[in-house]
Amino acid sequence: MSSAPTTIPSWIGGKEEFASVTFAVTDPSTGEVCWEVSSVSEQDARRVADTAQAAFPAWAATKPLARQAILFKAADLMEERADDLVAYMCTEMGTDAGTARQLIVGLAITMMRDIACRICEVCGTVPRLGNDGQSCMVWKEPYGVVLGIVPWNAPYVFGVRAAATAIATGNTAILKSSEMTPRCYWALGRLFHDAGVPAGVVNVVCCRRTDAPSVVNAMIEHPAVKKVNFTGSASVGRKVAQHCGLHLKPTLLELGGKNSAIILPDADLQKAAQDCLIGAFANSGQICMSTDIIIVHKDIANEFLQTLKQTATAMQDSSESLPVVVSSSAVSRIAAMIEDATKKGGEVFHGGLPPPGQKTAQVIPTVIGGVSNDMILWTEEAFGPLVGYRLFSAEGEAVKLANSQGYGLSASVFTRDLRKAFALARMLASGQVHINSMTVNGAEGVPFGGVKNSGWGRFNAKEGMEEFLTTKTVTWDD
Repeated sequence: MSSAPTTIPSWIGGKEEFASVTFAVTDPSTGEVCWEVSSVSEQDARRVADTAQAAFPAWAATKPLARQAILFKAADLMEERADDLVAYMCTEMGTDAGTARQLIVGLAITMMRDIACRICEVCGTVPRLGNDGQSCMVWKEPYGVVLGIVPWNAPYVFGVRAAATAIATGNTAILKSSEMTPRCYWALGRLFHDAGVPAGVVNVVCCRRTDAPSVVNAMIEHPAVKKVNFTGSASVGRKVAQHCGLHLKPTLLELGGKNSAIILPDADLQKAAQDCLIGAFANSGQICMSTDIIIVHKDIANEFLQTLKQTATAMQDSSESLPVVVSSSAVSRIAAMIEDATKKGGEVFHGGLPPPGQKTAQVIPTVIGGVSNDMILWTEEAFGPLVGYRLFSAEGEAVKLANSQGYGLSASVFTRDLRKAFALARMLASGQVHINSMTVNGAEGVPFGGVKNSGWGRFNAKEGMEEFLTTKTVTWDD
């Protein structure tokens, strides 16, 4: 790793700041403390909002090509520093290096360039009015200071889409980073700074978990903060939305997912099995789009499950070690879901409970059979390498099962009949439906977000840029 402070600072006004209060971050692969982190206070939170507001007028006036050049430079720096970025993520999350490099850092670089390319596409319209002698223009303008509250599980992706989209559209940004991956977000703040982002345009702060509600609320309440985007759990998202609603601040929410893959009788079973398992186990299952439930047609259940077992065994045999989740509490939660499922009639089809008495946060990739509606695995995100399956006999039943879980982020349909797949996609209440590919499918060039308990609004693509712009109508008499 390149040189970095033993205590991780904040980025405020283009400078690194160290707080008097710190907290420790633990490496889940070893169970040992890896570094300390500066914890900001409510007073700091208000000050960073003032700092971002002070930088806003000049940044909003910058030309699109100037902003574009900075983001292209930032993407280049991400490529140059990929080894360090991967190392930080592996240490803080226990992620394997291949996943960190290809799934997270690689996507973040592509996303940064995609956002940069879209800067010059932002434009208003000139509608024709019905009244003679009057004309109109519709302008697209930045909000001002945008607060991004970002999680730990894909730090570079979430940091880029929250900060880069904000500054690409002329806003200034505050990232309130997760306390689980603060060094990843510190590195992103440094990267923006080194790419030429002016002081105060991108600010990165972190705090202890116990201080998060008061720190976040202080920023939401600040008059300079004009919009908030939050990525994380539905339970915390409700609290953020509630406080934003109290202060009439618009929000963009990308929340959890309970993602299903439907396997129809004519599916390519080998591909379906592989995509379902990769979708469930990639990044140790710690992706909002991870496959939680596989819904299999009864006619091909035996053949598919045999293929699933063979594929899962081959994946386990090829792995050098067990996957690691972010914390010991995550291990306990996954174990509780497995125990709950088996008590209620489910069977451990592959894998099993995490190794007992371990110091690290290792888990065993697990498949649970016979999942039913009363199991925690059916109603809550696994957010670990844990997936269940259940059978269906009619397509309408499969859709009903997939739609019954309250969330609506991502879904998959496996079939060789595209007409049937499109028909099912229309019926599935999900922000994304992927035909013959896994639920983990977050391409940078298409809009991304959910429905129901998975939130509202969209990141990425043209729709994502629009989320960070407000509309102003100007009319005049000719």
